[in-house]
Amino acid sequence: MANLPIEKMRELERRFGEIEARMSAGPSADVYVKLASEYSELQPVVTKIRDYEKAIAEASDLETMLTDKSVDREMRDLAEMELPEVKERIETLEKDIQILLLPKDAADEKSAILEIRAGTGGSEAALFAGDLFRMYERFSANNGWKVEILSASDGEAGGYKEIIATISGKGVFSRLKFESGVHRVQRVPETEAGGRIHTSAATVAVLPEAEEIDIEIRPEDIRIDTMRSSGAGGQHVNTTDSAVRITHLPSGIVVTSSEKSQHQNRAKAMQVLRSRLFDMERQRADSERSADRKSQVGSGDRSERIRTYNFPQGRITDHRINLTLYKLDRMMEGEIDEVVDALLADYQASQLAQLGEQA
Repeated sequence: MANLPIEKMRELERRFGEIEARMSAGPSADVYVKLASEYSELQPVVTKIRDYEKAIAEASDLETMLTDKSVDREMRDLAEMELPEVKERIETLEKDIQILLLPKDAADEKSAILEIRAGTGGSEAALFAGDLFRMYERFSANNGWKVEILSASDGEAGGYKEIIATISGKGVFSRLKFESGVHRVQRVPETEAGGRIHTSAATVAVLPEAEEIDIEIRPEDIRIDTMRSSGAGGQHVNTTDSAVRITHLPSGIVVTSSEKSQHQNRAKAMQVLRSRLFDMERQRADSERSADRKSQVGSGDRSERIRTYNFPQGRITDHRINLTLYKLDRMMEGEIDEVVDALLADYQASQLAQLGEQA
């Protein structure tokens, strides 16, 4: 039987009951919103805890029937048949509760900034960066999330040298945070006359979208330069000094944005800068916490080759969890849930193992 924190479970049930009572009492609108938020956060785990308690009571009753001589033989036989099924249910509920009680990443519910950059491979790498962006765009559409491009640098033969976008929605970061790293592609480029397979790569970074309350940027720590936009975009772009480059002096981080509106550019560049600084702080805290124990999936090392997309074989392999699937076409259409779920399950398993070591 799992070593569940019974006292913590009881405290969660007590708090849940208290919230229900306060919501029923008709509090003010702002208080009600806060209570409703906590209620929805606690509901999944409290529902499992109550199911678990019912199953434990049911198992106890069945075990009593098996040893009680006053119970007739037919009822004892029935109890003997039902007990293994109830014990199996208890085991499943214990695992579910353990996962629900794992330490939460405070950024999990946030929207995300997606950054994709072409790596080795020239034009083919830029085309692959474009394919990856479309994959995440379709995955986002399947989940009802909104994608907005913040900046893009087109590849000479198509695709992108670099593209940065926001993906807005509830829990975006929790689903995409394990996508950071080097993605490698093996395929025959359209320009390859000899039919040889080329290998190229693109780097993906997924950052939790930071708000002003998450990270403070002092005016004296940034330098803002205004430049003339270049490239396609029409007459307005070519004749207006609208591109904005923001340099964060303490960290050396540089962010640019080149929309038509200078005001919009400044806001978008600040949005990306905040998220990069927030991510840098998170990475520093994570490395301090887990210097002695690094999760294979959750390490966040952006130089690590994490996945290979082999087009001739229709194969995709995630190297961190040794998962290989032969459904590359569907995955490039945004159907990446199977890989995302497997990465999350592996990460949760490693967290449970760490808790077991600490117990």
